Order: sequence, then C-alpha cells, then structure tokens
Amino acid sequence: MTSTASNGPGFFGELLDPAHRVDPYPLYERMRAAGPVRLGSMPVVVLSSHADCTAVLRHRDAAVDRSHAAIPMGPTPVHDLAGEFGAGLTGIAPMLFRDAPDHTRLRRLVAAAFTPARVRGLEPRITALADAALDRAGARGALDIVADLAYPLPVTVICELLGVPPVDEPRIREWSGLLARTLDPIAAVGAGRPDPAELVRASNELHGYFEQLTRYRRTRPGTDLLSELIAAEASGAALTHDELIATCGLLLIAGHETTVNLISNTVLALLRQRHHLAILRGARAFAGAVIEESLRFDPPVHLVPRIARAPIPLPGIDLERGDLVILMLAAANRDPAVFADPGRFDPARHDRHLAFGLGQHFCLGAPLARLEATVAINRFAARVRRPRLSEDPPPYRAHVTLRGPAAIEVEFDAIAPAA
Repeated sequence: MTSTASNGPGFFGELLDPAHRVDPYPLYERMRAAGPVRLGSMPVVVLSSHADCTAVLRHRDAAVDRSHAAIPMGPTPVHDLAGEFGAGLTGIAPMLFRDAPDHTRLRRLVAAAFTPARVRGLEPRITALADAALDRAGARGALDIVADLAYPLPVTVICELLGVPPVDEPRIREWSGLLARTLDPIAAVGAGRPDPAELVRASNELHGYFEQLTRYRRTRPGTDLLSELIAAEASGAALTHDELIATCGLLLIAGHETTVNLISNTVLALLRQRHHLAILRGARAFAGAVIEESLRFDPPVHLVPRIARAPIPLPGIDLERGDLVILMLAAANRDPAVFADPGRFDPARHDRHLAFGLGQHFCLGAPLARLEATVAINRFAARVRRPRLSEDPPPYRAHVTLRGPAAIEVEFDAIAPAA
C-alpha cells in the first residue's frame, strides 16, 4: 500500500518552524497520528511510529550512502549546503554515510581502538573535568548548564582522546559547531542558513588540522586514540589516510554535539522533576535509569535519514527505490503503542528507545556518551545545592536534528566542594 498524504509538506514546513523548537512533541504526535507521509510527489517519506522506524533501521536495504537517493545529494551534508563551493571541500564521506562492506570494515577498525576498557578508564578524568567546571561556576556564582558543563566536557574528552592539544580546543569547538549545523534540514532553508564559504573553510581547516596531526602521530605515536587508529588493523585492512582523517572529524562532531544535548536535556528534566533529583543525590546508581529515560523522553538526535536502495514494504506505505526516508526518532520514542503515558518522564521504564539507532549503524560512541552524561548529572546532583531554573522553558537553538537548549541558567544556594 502506498501513501501520498497531501498534508506531508505542511507537516515538514511546521517541523522547520523555529516556533516548534521549545516543544515539538505536539507536532510529532500529529505526525505520528497521520501515519507514514510522502511529501507530495517527491521521493521523500517521513516515518514517525516506533514500528516503522524500527523496521527501517533494521532493514538491509535501508542505506546511508547518499548516492542511492533519487534526488540529487552530495556525499555529505557539507557538500549539499556548500553548493558551488563544493569543489573546494576536501576529504571523503565518513563512516556515517557509508554502507557495508566499507562501513563494516571502518567500524571494525575504529572499534578496535575505541574499546569498552578505554571508555571505562576515562571515568576519573571525566569526573575531574566535571568537578573543575562546577568549581569555576561556584567561584563565579553563576551556572549555565550548557556553556559551563554540557558543552566543554565532551569536547575536552574527545580532544584528549584524539590527542588534540588543549591550546587547539577553541578552534575544534568552532569547526564542530559550524559543521554540526549541516546535519540539520533547517540549515538548507532557514533564515540562519550557514554561509557556504564558511562551511568550506571549516571543513578544509578541520581536514587540514587532522592531516597535520595524523602525519605527526605516524612518526611520533602516543597513547591517544588517533595513534591507535593509525595502528589498528582488522583482517589485514587498515584505515587509509583519508578515511582516518574523515573518521577523526566524525568522532569529533558526533562525539561532541550530541552529548551536549544529552547532558543538557537530562539536567533540565531533573530540575523539572525534583523528586528524581532527590533520589539521585542518595543513589548514584540511579543515574543509569535517568539517562536511559532522558534518551527516550527528549533524545539528542530527533531525526535521521535513510535511503531505500530497493523497495521496502511497510504496513502503511511502500518505500520505493531511491526514496529519502526521514525517521522521526523523537516521535517514535513517544509512541503510545510502545510506551505507556509517553509524555511522562519515568526512569522506571524498561522499554527500548531508539535514541542511538539500531542495526549496523547503532551509535559507536553510545558507551562514552552514557558515561559522560552519568558523571555530569551525578556531580551536579551531589554538589549543587538547591538548584532551580532561572527561566523555564529555556531558550533553544534553531536546530531540528540536534535539538537542544541554547542555555540553561541555574540559580543555586551553593556549590559544595568536590569530595
């Protein structure tokens, strides 16, 4: 059965409307109730139910390689938005936009260096960084969860993992922030559309930076992840030089921007549900359940694209070869067919959310994101006395895909010394 719902373009226009950034969930509910939607005669389909999103995420013919799309698309969103400047872009499509067998090879090689043991070993350092951030806020007498904790913590962690010197972090933050906007559909049509020349500059400078750092590490290996990626081999096939640089860029952007939202959204939920914050103060292990519910309730990534490289039949629509499929993960995570009372923040749930995806493209950095968020909220709960929101709702960034607060100003009585 094929759906060609005429209200599709209207829904998509509303999705891009900045007025929905503060609370897009009523819109998501209407989209989900409408079922699968094809945007007019375009080869674009929007799916919002948990069942549909799950089926596509797991389907072998749901691709990420943009060359399969029936509409013209560059190898990455940077190329799409850069337009006539695209020829100036360097590098190749990172793992995020490649399918098996290339994706399988790249993921295996990256995973060889990005091991669970390495992630677990980062906890003391992440704790020290979170405590230092809270120390600075306490000395200043002001705390913005986004600017003071959620933003600097993951970028410092990923920079240290990759062996980026601290003096270069400001440049890394600038490149990451700009290039992350290319993952957002509003960047292509919104009033705040990035300057294509700036995208090219950021992409080329990031590529050039990691090119230089990689060449340095090839002759002077260290204990950082970049050095291990250089040395990593699986089945005799190592990362090429260009693949290595593209992977560094992916780890930087994916490992930073998404975790900012996860930490911010979780603290915001705790400040609105203070009984959960009280439980967390007395039971640090409760943080795991809080993080999982935050990932369901208000995920850091609201939508992901897939391309049907062959027909994919679904109960409400037939996906045609070349269709660009937009999976509304945030809508699926509040599907009442799966989650009872889905608009309620309840860490006691055990249902399966889709925040990290499913299948071969399940988020490789999920353990690190969970660890960073767990440490951040535990240190916040343990040290910040009587925190309360200065403004509710807080201001939000214009992003649709990587939706999150622009700032969360918190008033407090005191910030206790680190134990």
